[in-house]
Amino acid sequence: MPRLIPFRLVAACALALVLALSLSAVAVAKGVPVDLRVVGKGGKVLTEEDLKATTTAIKTSPKATCFGPGSYGSGKSVTLNGATALGALAQAAKSNSALRPLLITDAFDFGLGICGVGGSVVSGKASWYLKVNHKGATVSGDAVKLKPGDEVLWDLAPSYPYPNELALEAPERAETGVPFEVRVFSYDEKGKRKPLAGAKIAGAPGVVTAADGRATVTLTATGPQYETLQATHGKDIPSPSAPVFVCVAGSCAPK
Repeated sequence: MPRLIPFRLVAACALALVLALSLSAVAVAKGVPVDLRVVGKGGKVLTEEDLKATTTAIKTSPKATCFGPGSYGSGKSVTLNGATALGALAQAAKSNSALRPLLITDAFDFGLGICGVGGSVVSGKASWYLKVNHKGATVSGDAVKLKPGDEVLWDLAPSYPYPNELALEAPERAETGVPFEVRVFSYDEKGKRKPLAGAKIAGAPGVVTAADGRATVTLTATGPQYETLQATHGKDIPSPSAPVFVCVAGSCAPK
């Protein structure tokens, strides 16, 4: 004989589901906090910022012709639902002139294509490359859904295969004149990382990483302040790497 489920239990489960959906809707409305970094032509960093990604609209452009004849945008606006990698870029462009104009095409079935961000426009073998949490995207940016804390990198890569990505790790705090260790890693397209030898540390002249990617840094600031460290290594992206801020000589104001 089938077991009867008490009405109160059913009601409680339904209420829990409604509350979960409501909280999810509120989270989407407020936006998903992500880190956005955009590197344009010649390795120029166009933006490095935190934002709350949410549903946004993006206008396609008839000037987005980098994919060949007949590939230009229609000029129509497209709504990107939820927090997406392309939506985050479009949001940032609304308040950051370095990211405008966005040259986007809707000519393809697979999703929206990017020809240009600011003055950095695709030409020759170059293309806009997307990585989220160091892993290359396998779908178009408008289909990449973001989660809280995601690191989004858009880079105008000069050719394919894409270069590896640089990342620097360092402690949050250091004392004046006291050596500490940093480490540099290289991430391939699949997000696999390995220690990187021979990387220079911007902000610490003369410091180069060893075979295990490690290096020793000594900072000389005498008052509480942030020092910026970045890694550089050939054609790896982004070069320099995303900045790491180390608080030296005491307590620093929130950054």
